[in-house]
Amino acid sequence: MNSATASSAGLIHQRPFVLFWLARLASTMGYQMLTLTIGWQIYEITNSAFDLGLVGLIQFVPAVVLTLLIGHTADRYDRRLIVTHCVYALAAAMITTALLTETLGRDLLFTAVFIIGCARAFEMPTAHALAPTLVPSPLISRAVAAWTSANQTAVICGPALGGLVYAISPVLIGVICLVFFACSITLITLVRARGPAPPRDPPTFASVLAGFHYIRSRHRLLGVITLDLFVVILGGATALLPVYARDILAVGPVGLGLLRSAPAVGALITSIVMAGTRSSGISAAKCSRWSESSVSRRLSSECRTRFRFRCWRSRSLALPTR
Repeated sequence: MNSATASSAGLIHQRPFVLFWLARLASTMGYQMLTLTIGWQIYEITNSAFDLGLVGLIQFVPAVVLTLLIGHTADRYDRRLIVTHCVYALAAAMITTALLTETLGRDLLFTAVFIIGCARAFEMPTAHALAPTLVPSPLISRAVAAWTSANQTAVICGPALGGLVYAISPVLIGVICLVFFACSITLITLVRARGPAPPRDPPTFASVLAGFHYIRSRHRLLGVITLDLFVVILGGATALLPVYARDILAVGPVGLGLLRSAPAVGALITSIVMAGTRSSGISAAKCSRWSESSVSRRLSSECRTRFRFRCWRSRSLALPTR
């Protein structure tokens, strides 16, 4: 048996990671379907492209306002509790109930978007940090790749499935989202971290700012984060896809699902190409060229995952356990 096969078999037998992988797949599927529903409903109710743009802004604001708190929380509290998707389930329940009672409106949708934005601001960096801690050190690189593949699979399948289900019944898609989130919550609660929890220092203002000092001392990492910032800002145009699906292409929610899946398909092709190259050979310039393509936002997500993994490895090797 070659080393690659052995590593793959070893990863499959890591029960905490498998549970986390399945939870991630279920939660991302539900999130993508819920996002499609919110976008289509807002445009159906308001007929305003500006309101669609506000969806992205409302989700972006919590990530900026809570920046200091997010990293501090992810480092000092149980990450399993942070990445549980109870808040997503709450938003899905709100929207499903409003659809059943025919009381769904613009303000309620924006409230749900804000709730989801706050939850996602905490979930994403915490999940990135949690995944490598669930497997032995020799399997970390494969665990990160598997975690990313689960995300990409859900980003491709979630919107496409959501569009098909929405065409049948908007209420049904809400129920399916609740099922996905319930499965994710159950799986996350079954995850058990490897080894005892490390001791944690009392919270201080200096510890809250530690992330800024770490990034500022590493100019290459700062450059990558800055590049990613501009790519994500410009990539927010995907929020306007309901306009194209309904008014320009006239393909309905099914077409909207396919449009939302298309960037992830491009990113999947890109990841296959990148998988054939050495990780050390991926330069910022190469990432920049790819980011200017039609799959810029998804490729940026791939670059973020790789650099976060390297950052986690460097910190775990260079800094004492806290």
